Amino acid sequence: MDDILTMNRQAWNNQASQGKSPWVQIVDAQTIAAARLGNWSVILTPTKAVPADWFGDLSGCRLLALASGGGQQAPVFAAAGALVTSFDNSDAQLDKDGQVARREGLSIILEQGDMADLSRFTDASFDLIFHPVSNVFVPDVKPVWRECYRVLKPGGRLLSGFMNPCFYLFDHEDIENGGQFIARFKLPYNDPDHLSATQMETRMRAGEAIEFSHSLDDQIGGQLDAGFLLKGFFEDCWVNEATPLNELMPTSMATLSIKPS
Repeated sequence: MDDILTMNRQAWNNQASQGKSPWVQIVDAQTIAAARLGNWSVILTPTKAVPADWFGDLSGCRLLALASGGGQQAPVFAAAGALVTSFDNSDAQLDKDGQVARREGLSIILEQGDMADLSRFTDASFDLIFHPVSNVFVPDVKPVWRECYRVLKPGGRLLSGFMNPCFYLFDHEDIENGGQFIARFKLPYNDPDHLSATQMETRMRAGEAIEFSHSLDDQIGGQLDAGFLLKGFFEDCWVNEATPLNELMPTSMATLSIKPS
């Protein structure tokens, strides 16, 4: 697990330095100014704005942006009045949150670590956790849900985005090179079992992280097993440029879960 954490930290640090990925582009001053006036929206999945009523009132809300670094959501939440802690595996992605905070005079606490280990936080430390599509980078998602449940206050909210597990049935590199949509892999899929050492090295040099699919039983059922109540759900598509699979099915989904009072 330590090797995976290190590899994925390096991958996201590389992406952050390259500046090409949409997930490393920091928000502009106009976005922060609008958020200060109450005009803001964010995404848990590639394109669809999260419903505003999933958040409640952010003023004074103790908010954990979990594996959400990159100078995007965390600064918006801070500008909207939340007391934000940004927690991410990548120090370079956290630095992007810090860049926006310094530029805009925002207060954001930056914490680096493993999303499945929130032991530095006491029980009931947060009112809301915002966890966009990112648990594809951990082998086991259930500890993430258990830790989220522990650090949320009773009545607290967990907003999560995750990939449709069916996305990982296909060899996307082959499809992008003209191949057909043929199911190639058994689910749950993971990169370490299917990529050679050379392929892993090539992926890392390209700034691409090591990924793991998770079943709906682990993604949604895992939240329920941790004690959450499911209160909201939506699916989302990507863009055709990101994956040809986008024309055939939603590629991601999001949940709103509540820790019972």
